[in-house]
Amino acid sequence: MPSASANPESRTPNPEQRNVVLAFSGGLDTSFCVPYLQERGYAVHTVFADTGGVDDEERAFIEGRAAELGVASHVTIDGGPAIWNGFVKPFVQAGEGYQGQYPLLVSDRYLIVESALQRAKELGTRRIAHGCTGMGNDQVRFDLAVKALGDYEIIAPIREIQKEHSAVRAYEQSYLEQRGFGVRAKQKVYTINENLLGLTMSGGEIDRWEAPGDGARGWCAPRSEWPTQALTVTLGFAHGEAKTLDGESLPGHALLARLNALFAPYGVGRGIYTGDTTIGLKGRIIYEAPGLIALLVAHRALEEAVLSKAQNRFKPIIAKQWVELVYEGFFHDPLKRDLEAFLSASQHCVNGEVTLETRGGSVHAVAIRSPHILSAKGATYAQSADWGVAEAEGFIRLYGMSSTLWAEVNREQGA
Repeated sequence: MPSASANPESRTPNPEQRNVVLAFSGGLDTSFCVPYLQERGYAVHTVFADTGGVDDEERAFIEGRAAELGVASHVTIDGGPAIWNGFVKPFVQAGEGYQGQYPLLVSDRYLIVESALQRAKELGTRRIAHGCTGMGNDQVRFDLAVKALGDYEIIAPIREIQKEHSAVRAYEQSYLEQRGFGVRAKQKVYTINENLLGLTMSGGEIDRWEAPGDGARGWCAPRSEWPTQALTVTLGFAHGEAKTLDGESLPGHALLARLNALFAPYGVGRGIYTGDTTIGLKGRIIYEAPGLIALLVAHRALEEAVLSKAQNRFKPIIAKQWVELVYEGFFHDPLKRDLEAFLSASQHCVNGEVTLETRGGSVHAVAIRSPHILSAKGATYAQSADWGVAEAEGFIRLYGMSSTLWAEVNREQGA
């Protein structure tokens, strides 16, 4: 469980009020939730789980926003170590994105739920609120995670207003402005999520299947701003987990934050993705994950060199199932735990160093060093071999016997 950091002036809860804990980010949706719940008789206690996507200025804004909205209490939780151990480590070891592309950037939702439930326990309430809409995947992730961890009442104001209002974001903006609360300009157009894993952006022209505008950009620099000099970094792995960056030992969450800062100026990790959502709609987003993509490239290069042929072929099957469970809200399903046991076992020899290089846009593993690389002492692919011509011809004959026999038999039959 993430540990609490600074707790800006929390008021003592009034036992006569109906306390509710709201997972809070300071954005349009969760800001709307505060007065909406207050006007229905709730004492709103906000929790911001800082999973690494904000700087000190943004963190101060979120805490100030909570105070401006008049919450009963607000706490900020340090979620960096939890998101590394709970998600990044098994995700990188799995090595697969959802539908072969999307790197599950909103998986911090599960850790946000844990933080909110811990705060609810402290306050002695079983009411949990979130700002998820009824159109997206996050509502499934939040609700299923809460249900897996206890018996709580879940309150979802955005889902409630959708029953009466079709233009939900416009209604939220008007609702807040009528009560004297401003709305950030970018929040009027896009839904933006940021955390240690990366950034996602939807809304506006993205939802209309149009080319993203200049404003639809987060961390990753456009091509015109890429540095002219190549970036080279070396990652050190132990049992499939990144431990060092250019020889410096770092906690996982700090290492990923450093990779984000290094690779974002080169535009690494940005993509436009259309996926099959849990609820059945097509979802189109821009995502930016410079550090996570760099980690995936390095880990895969090392893994491909040290795992056996059978392991490399079978492991993506396990990874695909793990990714689908996490994407669709089954973070606490026992199958996920079982799959992680296999993933962990497969990483025993994934040890060594990988050098990454980028000149912008993409990143490549240009060098690998490991005592576990499966190289033959007397043979190099396409260069030299310590077996003879007869052995090679015999292997090919036996290896292809079934296919060759089919061709011979059916050629004689005129098939």
